[in-house]
Amino acid sequence: MKDKTLVLDDIDRKIIEELQSNGRESYKNIARKLGVSDGTVRLRTERMIKNDYLRITASVNPLYFENSLIALVGINLEGRANRDIMEKISLVSGVQSVINVSGRYDLLVEVFVPSRNAFRQCLVDDLSNIGGIKSTETFMFLDAIDKWAEHKK
Repeated sequence: MKDKTLVLDDIDRKIIEELQSNGRESYKNIARKLGVSDGTVRLRTERMIKNDYLRITASVNPLYFENSLIALVGINLEGRANRDIMEKISLVSGVQSVINVSGRYDLLVEVFVPSRNAFRQCLVDDLSNIGGIKSTETFMFLDAIDKWAEHKK
C-alpha cells in the first residue's frame, strides 16, 4: 500500500546511491559501507519499494546494437490527455513510458524497439489503431550519454 507520507533521510538516500551504483549489491555490503545493520538496509529498501518510490531493475544500453532504435514521439491528441489513452499507449509494444506534458505536445512517448520494421509497426500500425491521435512528431536518438532502457518483449 502506498504511503504518500514517505520521508527519506540520509540513510535512505545513501542506500539508493549504493543500489544505483550496483543494484545487485548485497544488503550486508551496503550496511557495512553505511555503518548500519543489514536489517536496516533491507527494511528501508522494502519500504521504499512498497511505497512505489524505488524499483530495482536491469537496464540495457538502447544504442548498443546498431539496428535498435530509441525515440521520443511527441503526440497531439484530438481531445484532452487522460489516463485511459495513456494506458492504451503504454501497452503498445516498444513503448517505455508515456508522459503527460505541458507545451507543444499533449504526450511524449519513449519508444525502444529492436529494428526499423518494429518501429514502423509501433508508430504506423499500433499507435494509429488506438484512435484519438491527431498528429505525431518523432525524435530519433542518434547518440546519448547515460541513457538506459528496459528490455521489453
